[in-house]
Amino acid sequence: MRSLQTFSTRKHRWLFWLLLCLLTLGAALWSLAAGAVSLSPAQIFSALSRPNTASTAAKIVRYSRLPRTCASLLAGAALAVSGTVIQTVLHNPLASPGIIGVNSSAGFAVALVCAIAPLSQRYVPLIAFSGALLGALLVVGLSQRTRASRTTVVLAGVAVSNLLSAGIDAVVTLVPDALNGVSDFRIGGFSGVSMARLAPAAGLILVSLLLVFSLSRQLDVLALGSDTAQSLGLSVRPVRFVLLALAAALAGAAVSFSGLLGFVGLIIPNAMRRLVGENSLPLLVGSALGGAFFVTVCDLMARTAFAPFELPVGIVLAFIGAPFFLWLLFRQRGGRV
Repeated sequence: MRSLQTFSTRKHRWLFWLLLCLLTLGAALWSLAAGAVSLSPAQIFSALSRPNTASTAAKIVRYSRLPRTCASLLAGAALAVSGTVIQTVLHNPLASPGIIGVNSSAGFAVALVCAIAPLSQRYVPLIAFSGALLGALLVVGLSQRTRASRTTVVLAGVAVSNLLSAGIDAVVTLVPDALNGVSDFRIGGFSGVSMARLAPAAGLILVSLLLVFSLSRQLDVLALGSDTAQSLGLSVRPVRFVLLALAAALAGAAVSFSGLLGFVGLIIPNAMRRLVGENSLPLLVGSALGGAFFVTVCDLMARTAFAPFELPVGIVLAFIGAPFFLWLLFRQRGGRV
């Protein structure tokens, strides 16, 4: 009976992962097919397998929908995994790159540097990573030095995020050309993204994801608390810094092409934690797949719900994420998270 129960658990686990992979793949294919011009699976396959095809459908797929689909998949995975790492390091389920100011730090760094040196826009992923890392270290430093409660740390992060968002607005007001498509950048969206713009950030995201997955055991130990992790032989400060640097790289790279998308790093890690448990490796993998699926579906909703008009995906995420954050905040204050 015991072995039958174990087999059943493993079977259900494999079914869950298969379903999650199929949902993510289905969302990507749907993103390639849906739009002002609907495309069939045969047209999509022909456009992807025959790069020299000059048909209208092939041009739509290669130059519009494929870059946008890749961008939504990468941004969702990066922000969700970044949120998982930050929540574990801070021991706070309310934390996420968008809420504690990591995204805004990356955005402010990009706006400021591009305003001062417009030719530096090709280094946007590196600039965004540097800003995100400074923002993450600032929040961690404040939480450790003040020994503030979890809710206080999040509220302080919200204040820092709003301050940096005001900084972005100030830079753009003074130097209007600092950011191209600034409206979408502040709200968050994928319109106009190209494969050339996406490529550097995609490389940074994929490498960072692999490194985070490889550090899942250290993340498990760190989740036990600094004192316990230290007693188990883990070098807490270096490991924490490396994990925060990787979380910042993920968030900064996503911000560099998607703008200031919010709530992905809050919703997906909390949802996956309830589905797969607290073990870091399945939680990280589940967050990557869940984030990719979630953002891609939200982007589909944003560009098809009011067709031919299109909403930035950041608006859809805000409508979903803000109520979720309030619900989670009230549960946290009630001691049930």
